[in-house]
Amino acid sequence: MPIVTVSFIVNGQPFSIDVDSATPTTLLSVLINDVQLNGPKFGCGLAQCGACTVLLDGAPIRSCIRQVNAALDGHEVTTIEGLGTKENPHPIQQAFIDEQAAQCAFCISGIMLYGKVFVDQNPGATEEQILAGLNAQQLLCRCYTHLRMVRALYNYGQGVQP
Repeated sequence: MPIVTVSFIVNGQPFSIDVDSATPTTLLSVLINDVQLNGPKFGCGLAQCGACTVLLDGAPIRSCIRQVNAALDGHEVTTIEGLGTKENPHPIQQAFIDEQAAQCAFCISGIMLYGKVFVDQNPGATEEQILAGLNAQQLLCRCYTHLRMVRALYNYGQGVQP
């Protein structure tokens, strides 16, 4: 079983891991177990809920099905932790804080990261357009803070400050 070293950037920091090329290793498991991050969550394990969402070179992906292999070498992974800090949150994180848009925060990676990319690509999007963009991704939220999350994404897009 050949061992392969895969090197990539996680939240701006270089990271390398040795993986057995014969045994699938998911990006989500590496982020949780090896990088010790709490943002992406294991939800369904089938790329259906979005709780495991991260940005891969700026594009949202479901990390629960993304294999860590040579194809990941040299790429950049950003989780919600990598957007900003407690002292200096990213504007989208601040918008979610201002709207109190996370209750249990289980789904927050999917909604915040898919929402960020959607709003960044569609400046001036309405709340209805943002909701449609999120719905197209089939993201699951079970605690019903949808309205506050959409409002936070809208405010982020509009640059609204509290």
